[in-house]
Amino acid sequence: MTWTAATAPVLFVLLLAAGAAPCAAAELQLDSLTWTEVRNALRGGSTTILVPIGGTEQNGPHMALGKHNVRVGRLAERIATQLGHTLVAPVMAYVPEAAGHMRFPGTISVSGEAFTGIITGAARSLRQHGFRDIVLLGDSGDYQPLLRQVSERLNREWAGSGARVHYIAAYYQAATTGYSQLLQEAGFTPAQIGPHAGLADTSLMLAVDASLVRSDRLAEASPQSGVTGDPSRASAALGQKGVDLITEKTVTAIRQALAQSR
Repeated sequence: MTWTAATAPVLFVLLLAAGAAPCAAAELQLDSLTWTEVRNALRGGSTTILVPIGGTEQNGPHMALGKHNVRVGRLAERIATQLGHTLVAPVMAYVPEAAGHMRFPGTISVSGEAFTGIITGAARSLRQHGFRDIVLLGDSGDYQPLLRQVSERLNREWAGSGARVHYIAAYYQAATTGYSQLLQEAGFTPAQIGPHAGLADTSLMLAVDASLVRSDRLAEASPQSGVTGDPSRASAALGQKGVDLITEKTVTAIRQALAQSR
């Protein structure tokens, strides 16, 4: 292409489009905003905030310890974008972990009391600043009952105030049972799909952030190396189906929860 004055407007539009996505994502993230920008967002009606909860745990020799943290953070961005007028709190990376994971270096576990204390403190802080709907999204299974307990306790405490905590079980259900069913319909077996670092987990990670997957070490996956399932046939294409499913189910569940609390 020959660059002339006539092509300048086209170049400007292309550059603008290239920068639009990162900017939009940054505007959703609480820790990318100043306090005045948060204040203005609240005044503009962005009174819903997602609190993504991940976990730092072993995922076999082929997948990084931050799987849950990166996944729930990226999915929360997608979900917030579809909901509109919604911000995303920083990912909570320290959670209670299963004893089996603690055999592997790098896994970090905290007590249930410490975990619920941080979630409770964060929710109270967000309510104090004007958020009315605080949505808990948990990417790992062990602490799901604790999230429910926190939401129930705070909702009793805040009764009549107009603020609510919403524990969205549909997020984790879609990421596990729902996604597993989708993969089985595509011809994969439960043994391949696996509950931990197998086909399902690895495909989701390839779709969300492939840099966290060591594709040259997929053959090392075994129960002894911390894997339950077979990641050898994982792909970003399969993972994208899961990303779409989780996003759709979660957005629907949050909208229903918000409507019921009005």
